[in-house]
Amino acid sequence: MTKTQETIGFIGTGLMGHGMAKNIVEKGYPLTVIAHRNRKPIEDLVSRGATEATSYEDLASRSSIIFLCLTGAPEAAEAVAKLTPGLKEGSVIVDCSTGEPTVTMKLAEDMEEIGVAYADAPLSRTPKEAWEGTLDCMVGADEELFTRIEPVIDTWAGKIVRVGSLGDGHRMKLLNNFISLGYAALYSEALALSRKVGIPIEQFDKVIRGGRMDCGFYQTFMGYALEGNREAHKFTLANAYKDLRYVESMANAATVATPLASTAKNAFAMAMATGGDGPEDYVPHLADFVARANGLD
Repeated sequence: MTKTQETIGFIGTGLMGHGMAKNIVEKGYPLTVIAHRNRKPIEDLVSRGATEATSYEDLASRSSIIFLCLTGAPEAAEAVAKLTPGLKEGSVIVDCSTGEPTVTMKLAEDMEEIGVAYADAPLSRTPKEAWEGTLDCMVGADEELFTRIEPVIDTWAGKIVRVGSLGDGHRMKLLNNFISLGYAALYSEALALSRKVGIPIEQFDKVIRGGRMDCGFYQTFMGYALEGNREAHKFTLANAYKDLRYVESMANAATVATPLASTAKNAFAMAMATGGDGPEDYVPHLADFVARANGLD
């Protein structure tokens, strides 16, 4: 398909979605968007050439490929229900949310009955990479569908991996987030212990940074702990907690013991229960909640 043959709909122009949609329209695809709570991203995208839909049904009727970039599985299911009356046979829904695989499979089954394809294509990295068009994307789709949607994903992703068939993208995303959020819990506890035994954060960082324990996630996490940048990694504690609950759900279904995933989830649960449930409480701020739980300011 050429760019002029595919028409793109986009739902969820938040921290990640705004940059993704910006890249889609700027790289030549006709784009239709719809507002939720915040109109600023919509107004920006319209100024770049996008069209604003009057309803979900209107967006569906205009689009051959629809991207969802939402908080989680319930929000994706709600969006699909609203889109359904306007969906055209032969169109595709690409779910970029961090979803529950069981929900993904059920939505795909429902869409298949009306001739609409479904793929899961969750993301990794941050809003900065979304804006730059260099996100990582892990896709669950058969080869034919992947070939169709990959050129559009390529407008906002620097690394695209077809993990496997439907649902495998969301399964891999949960594994990815288990590792990254496990790092966050580990770093937070290590920093609290470091301070308790008298090693300043600056000295801790000098040892870790540039060594074998360093990585990109460590560097963005430490952007807050070391430099005080509250927006170093704009992914909320609430979303992290939700994702680790999804990891546990996937593990339960597979009868896999996950003591480490559950421990990481509990670190985020503690933060949520002690005031970290706001829209600007981000993953690196977990260090503050773990510190306070250990008597540190």
